[in-house]
Amino acid sequence: MTQALPGRPDSVRTILATFLAQGHLLLHDVPGVGKTTVAKALAASVSGTLGRIQFTPDLLPSDLTGVTIYRQETGTFEFHPGPLFATVVIGDEINRASPKTQSALLECMAERQVTVDGTTHRLPEPFMVIATQNPVEMDGTYRLPEAQQDRFMARVSLGYPPDEDELSMLATGGFHDPLSGIEAVMRPEDVQAAGAAVRHVFVSDEALRYVLAVLRATREHPGVQLGASPRAGLHLVALAKALAYLDGRDHVLPDDVQTLGVSVLAHRLTLTRSARVEGTAAEDVVAEILTRVPVHS
Repeated sequence: MTQALPGRPDSVRTILATFLAQGHLLLHDVPGVGKTTVAKALAASVSGTLGRIQFTPDLLPSDLTGVTIYRQETGTFEFHPGPLFATVVIGDEINRASPKTQSALLECMAERQVTVDGTTHRLPEPFMVIATQNPVEMDGTYRLPEAQQDRFMARVSLGYPPDEDELSMLATGGFHDPLSGIEAVMRPEDVQAAGAAVRHVFVSDEALRYVLAVLRATREHPGVQLGASPRAGLHLVALAKALAYLDGRDHVLPDDVQTLGVSVLAHRLTLTRSARVEGTAAEDVVAEILTRVPVHS
């Protein structure tokens, strides 16, 4: 993963923690900074299958879930699964699709299943959606519905690579494949076992009260119209457990909550009109709350 995303170890840790916590990830950034490469690297690292969806305005929900086809020679209906049936699903430029198609992701992300022609089909385990998103100000993009944004455990902005790493990229002339040296370090069943271990990481009452205080602060902030949902709190605790597991700890620290707060909460907040006019960003609001809210003892 660090090979595919050089110079950005914090982003790599958040992505890995989201995967182990069985969450879904939203990569929000300008084109060309490695969003799709990261998703491919993750699938290769866990010996998993990869599904690729290029979102466009004319994409249909059936293009994601698959279709049922009638076989005349056998007189039976046969289900042909879509690209959602994979370990890691890359949804490239999700906000270029229409809201109807975006909403087709909701069932699979929440329930890990799809329903086609009245029949429910389970998705493989582990399963993760990594959706890439261009800034909404860019041409041809749609704003993601709040309900769908809330389904993503975390949002990460990769940003541009450090100068030294970008210089190395320029020196190769773009002919070096960053995925060429990636080897599988886990199998799908290993990921399942790690996910079970993550769920058993201890969270103290102190840490839980801190998470609750942060959630309430987002709902009471004067610059926020719609604060963090209860699902946001569940995601924050689950991701903090995964981060503790990656660090070799069997318990969550308040520092884990502070480290992950912006990634988990910022994309879920709806700011007031006056806050947007003043140029306030949701990330700034969450960072201020994390600094201001005291850790309970």
